[in-house]
Amino acid sequence: MACWHLGDITAIKDNAMTLTDILVPTYTHMLQALSTWLDKAEAQRPEGAEALLVARLAPDMFPLATQIRFACVQAQEGVFRLHGQAFPPSLTTLLDEGRHAAEQPSTLAQARARISETLAELQRTVAEQTPVAEGTHLAHELPQGLVFDFSAEQYVRDWALSQFYFHVMTAYAILRAEGIELGKADYVAHMLPYLRPGAAPT
Repeated sequence: MACWHLGDITAIKDNAMTLTDILVPTYTHMLQALSTWLDKAEAQRPEGAEALLVARLAPDMFPLATQIRFACVQAQEGVFRLHGQAFPPSLTTLLDEGRHAAEQPSTLAQARARISETLAELQRTVAEQTPVAEGTHLAHELPQGLVFDFSAEQYVRDWALSQFYFHVMTAYAILRAEGIELGKADYVAHMLPYLRPGAAPT
């Protein structure tokens, strides 16, 4: 599983940071963290971890199993939309699993597998995609008939990242509300390589 560092996102082509360079490392960091949170949940609650998949933060919110899959959807969808590409069938599968996760939550192993598949897709994207053309605009349609018009920069900043973080943070909050011991270090584990030697309190 790849580990991104700040230096990795500085210059893939022509020494210029692209929007994909911003999105993919962010998605990668947080999906890796999400997978680790599930590992910790299973270790802390070996006899009842699977029940966490149907836990909700509030009665009218989706359960953990859905939040995991929708985080994976947002990560892939953000990159595909940015490059004007059609969604692969695997994305429809993720959406369907997420929508029906309250009745069919599956297992933690499958949830982690979905995260791993998404991470692999993101790595493939980095290898194959070209930079988004300057002046690119996107029309984002929602099922309710709403249509949002964005520049590529606005889409990344105001939609793609915020939607992704919503589902990741809701998953984190569900686990904490259910008594799983997680902390800020678990949330920003990707920051540890940047810590100045000797700066941590003793």
